[in-house]
Amino acid sequence: MTDAATTSRLDIRRFDTLGHANHGWLDACHHFSFAGYQDPARMHWGALRVWNDDQIAPGTGFPPHPHSDMEIITYVREGAITHQDSLGNEGRTEAGDVQVMSAGSGIRHSEYNREHVETRLFQIWIIPDERGGEPSWGTRQFPQHDSAGEWTLFASGIAGDEDALPIRTQARVLGARVKAGDSIDYSLGEGRHGYLVPASGAVEIDGERIGPRDGVAFRSGDHRISALDDAELVLVDAR
Repeated sequence: MTDAATTSRLDIRRFDTLGHANHGWLDACHHFSFAGYQDPARMHWGALRVWNDDQIAPGTGFPPHPHSDMEIITYVREGAITHQDSLGNEGRTEAGDVQVMSAGSGIRHSEYNREHVETRLFQIWIIPDERGGEPSWGTRQFPQHDSAGEWTLFASGIAGDEDALPIRTQARVLGARVKAGDSIDYSLGEGRHGYLVPASGAVEIDGERIGPRDGVAFRSGDHRISALDDAELVLVDAR
């Protein structure tokens, strides 16, 4: 990999090395190959296909467009995003919350920033285990106070995971808030692929500093994440 720092256990993708495309209304950074940014070494990480760091100007957004056979998770960092789709769903997802769209056999949707301020979000795409199926959409709040220092499960397709938005892939999407000086652990199963991005704050994982909006890919094993600042984390655990 030409533009990522690699250690024996970690593959670190620094924010200033991400793919970048500024469309005026949309300023997007790409952890993986997407649209005009193509890096053969960064096509996917296991079933994780896309992780975009998007900034959307007020009063703009993505007009109606189709998707199929992809699990699309949106984590709103600042502002809010308003969703409409061909199933008749409509909703507004605010900062700190998550929406999940399982595209299945096909769905059309729009995502607009109806706010008076910029909206910043992570858009995450995970490849489903099987093609087709009934499309769906849902939202989930990230508890503001009760979850400090613990993982909150946003979405999952793993049997036994309860109280999570369903996705059609053997993956989990989780979040955590960790105070400076505290740590949180995550155990990644054999053959699994982990990808962590601090939405805010810097952390240390396996002895390596990970800055805000850096990405870090890691494999199976036990990992301790120590907050150097108050940090907000988003993690994908995929097959």
